[in-house]
Amino acid sequence: MRPADRLFQIVLQLGRGRVLTAHTLAERLEVSERTIYRDIQNLMASGIPVDGEAGVGYRLHRGYQVPPMMFDQDEIQALIFGAQVATRWGDHDMAAAAERILDKIDAVLPDSLRPLLQSEALIVPEMASAQSELTTTHLGAVRDAINDRKRLYIAYQDAAEHPTERIVWPLSLMYWGHTWMVGCWCELRQSFRSFRIDRIVEARTLATQFPDESGKRRADYFAQVRDEKS
Repeated sequence: MRPADRLFQIVLQLGRGRVLTAHTLAERLEVSERTIYRDIQNLMASGIPVDGEAGVGYRLHRGYQVPPMMFDQDEIQALIFGAQVATRWGDHDMAAAAERILDKIDAVLPDSLRPLLQSEALIVPEMASAQSELTTTHLGAVRDAINDRKRLYIAYQDAAEHPTERIVWPLSLMYWGHTWMVGCWCELRQSFRSFRIDRIVEARTLATQFPDESGKRRADYFAQVRDEKS
């Protein structure tokens, strides 16, 4: 997490009115207490009214409000739905990011809209634990490889459980409802391929990045997908 993001998270946490110790903040943000103390000093120096002291706890000065976000009910439910999908069906880092989004929304929503966050009017069910493990085990590695443009080794089993090994250029992750797929350029077949994440037995990011070659880009992959559907 970038320092600026961490400072914003601290403001959101303290803005809920409860006194929080440096230890609690450090655990939530996965940093040292020393880092939290330094961040608190930086916030105070920048004019954020933080009350409290080391060893006792901190909160924002009573009366200070983080400016509310201007969302209507439909927009809030859309955000909640998206965050729930990421939490239930994403990898660990994606789920944690979704929880942080909900925390940010909770901290800045007007009181009239805050009950929507606790409402069960819109629910995304959790997947079965066995399916969850199959789906999310390699999802993070594939997502990181896409973001870093790294070549990816995968050991894969098709629907008939025939094993294969490939080196691919991962281009896009697609969620089809209960199933994640990665669209990629396959070095072995020299063509675009799509692989189900829950059929990947092993995924390993390689050290080298894949090149930006005409005809092998993400836009080219989706152009082929559209052509196949037409």
